[in-house]
Amino acid sequence: MLNKTVRRKEIREKRHNRIRKNMVGTSERPRLNVFRSLKHIHAQIIDDVQGITRLTVSSLSPELKGKFKNGGNIQAAEAVGALAGTKALSLGLKKVVFDRGGYLYHGRVKALADAARKAGLEF
Repeated sequence: MLNKTVRRKEIREKRHNRIRKNMVGTSERPRLNVFRSLKHIHAQIIDDVQGITRLTVSSLSPELKGKFKNGGNIQAAEAVGALAGTKALSLGLKKVVFDRGGYLYHGRVKALADAARKAGLEF
């Protein structure tokens, strides 16, 4: 059982590395990175050229904490995406590059991306 779980993580990390080879977040167009765990979902906006994280939002953020029974569901992902979009716009970031973190583009990852687009981010 443990071996299957470890292998799944390795496959995701390989997929993520393959995607990241061709993806760089710049000051004009930073990278919107997604990380999901069983209990929570996290989004970061990263400027790879300067090596800084411009923004971090997760289901553990003070604005969202306690709103959901489980932070690892689609409703929490939508809330994280919407909050990331509004905070990014307040920082003056309109265009980003979407980094799905090696995860398949469906479910929580897709819900976060759609909510960020609806909030005003372009990618």
